Amino acid sequence: MKIAILASEGAPYCKSGGLGDVMEALPSALSRIAGNQVVLILPYYKKIKDNLAYETELVIPYEVHLGWRRQYAGLVRLKTPRDGVQVYFIDSDYYFGGRDCAIYGHGDDAERFAFFSKACLDGLAHMGYIPDVIQCNDWQTAMVPTYLQAQYRWAFPNTRCMYTIHNIEYQGWAHGGFFDDVLGLPWEYRGTMDMNGSVNMMKGAIETCDLVTTVSESYSRELMYPYYAHGLDGVIAGAAGKLTGITNGIDVGTFNPETDPNLPAHYNAETFREGKALCKAALQQEVGLPQKPEVPLLVMVTRLAGHKGLDLLCYNARKLLAEESCQLLILGTGEPQFEHFFRELSAEYPDRVAAKITFNLGLAARIYAGGDIYLMPSKSEPCGLSQMNAMRYGTVPVVHATGGLRDTVPPADDKGLGGLGFTFQSYNADDFLYALKRCLALYREDPEGFRQLQYRDMTQDFSWDKPAQKYMALFHKMLCN
Repeated sequence: MKIAILASEGAPYCKSGGLGDVMEALPSALSRIAGNQVVLILPYYKKIKDNLAYETELVIPYEVHLGWRRQYAGLVRLKTPRDGVQVYFIDSDYYFGGRDCAIYGHGDDAERFAFFSKACLDGLAHMGYIPDVIQCNDWQTAMVPTYLQAQYRWAFPNTRCMYTIHNIEYQGWAHGGFFDDVLGLPWEYRGTMDMNGSVNMMKGAIETCDLVTTVSESYSRELMYPYYAHGLDGVIAGAAGKLTGITNGIDVGTFNPETDPNLPAHYNAETFREGKALCKAALQQEVGLPQKPEVPLLVMVTRLAGHKGLDLLCYNARKLLAEESCQLLILGTGEPQFEHFFRELSAEYPDRVAAKITFNLGLAARIYAGGDIYLMPSKSEPCGLSQMNAMRYGTVPVVHATGGLRDTVPPADDKGLGGLGFTFQSYNADDFLYALKRCLALYREDPEGFRQLQYRDMTQDFSWDKPAQKYMALFHKMLCN
């Protein structure tokens, strides 16, 4: 099967969050399935263009018609396929060059990614690659299914399009005049793109694609409710017949405590007791905490953003430290109020709290390996990868049972049996604290039960192999309709 995957980011070339991780792993997993030919198309950001590690060649220059604009685009190919995936980039200095290192956050983002969506279709057509399936991701490629239906059936008469929502909070809004000025779509698509007098690219994608997927089974159900859907619950409900969820995997080659080069000691599910003890001691020393093997180390690697449940942790932090013998380590950057809180907390409890307000992938791996308990009280979480990374390294998660957290962390009882971690159902500080105290009680009162839970976490299959097969089943379903 010929598969084209279009996205605004993909590791290792460019990454700002979980989408970048997915776009590194999913194309590779699909390419490992016999008979598949997979291409990945990304913007040719300046940070990629200037990186001498990536040898590229121009395949074809062409012109993209965007409203009244005629913009240059270049289809650039990575000379060496990666993991069986042929990677292409859309070159445009006007939209992707000469800017700061941030991928998003520019005033013309809506125009930039409308251009990218159309340039991808033009590029595929110019090089004669006619995919059976196009899989596009989030609002940045949301114009692909609409353009495909409205203007590109001449080039792709039988191509089917899957649209995947990783985070519905960001929808690709633009003012009403954007429809004519930039998109240049036929008039009959105005209603498709319109929402409350403005253009909403994600709405258009949901209505025009062949299949809508989300990144976990629970998240696909949650999007029917206004609390989670950020205004698109009615649109989602209207597309319920073509909506499904596939829970993401993680890159088990990268996140592997047996081989991870960032760790001071390596271990597996059979040797984790000794290996994690060495990693914990080294981590405590690295971040300036006392090396106390008997004290549980609570850890969190996250963007410091409100929807990550940090308000619950902030509310409980001093009470937790007063009532429990534990250490707390936070790694991440984000909203100033959370950065300030954790800096202040670490200054107040220097022997018990460490706040590393930075972005450091190596330290993140050492935290996964050296921690005992992983905190993820997210208000909402479409899938979440950190909880699976933590379990892969034998660090027991305490999570809010929402979205992908519900799907990947079934609840354990007070003895650590029957699940993979500790969960709380209602989003409030007391329930979070109670779940955390249950986990701490198991750690303190039943070390062997806690180790059995760690072993169970480490032996789960969080690879992309199963999700890739589910994607293939949906691809075949689309082609049969």
